[in-house]
Amino acid sequence: MKKRSAPIGKRKLMALGLFAVVGAVPLAAQSDGLAMLSGLTKGEWTVKPRDGSPSRKICVRSGRELIQLRHTQNNCSRFVVEDGASEVSVQYTCPGDGYGRTNIRRETSSLVQLESQGIVGGLPFQVTAEARRTGTC
Repeated sequence: MKKRSAPIGKRKLMALGLFAVVGAVPLAAQSDGLAMLSGLTKGEWTVKPRDGSPSRKICVRSGRELIQLRHTQNNCSRFVVEDGASEVSVQYTCPGDGYGRTNIRRETSSLVQLESQGIVGGLPFQVTAEARRTGTC
């Protein structure tokens, strides 16, 4: 008895399906990084600048809210420079409003040290601060 082979179109479809499954595994395993920020305690955080400027409260849901202290828009592109277990550095660009680079060092899940500098609205900025979880939001 002669074994019947699948039509060419069906073989290609099966190969494409296998490629899609095998190709998707590495993509599914990858993440956008910054796991340290995801491990911070969620809630209201108070950012206290070291230069004596007024404190600012931020509702932290993912930890990424601490990256763009001076640029609040969502259309900024980000590039992760360092993604460590206790420290991250992110450089970002906000079209039409400038750019910045922020370094965040975790001391505990509710206390971090921040350093950020860049350009906002055509003017330079530099922020060194401590951020601490202070409540719920």
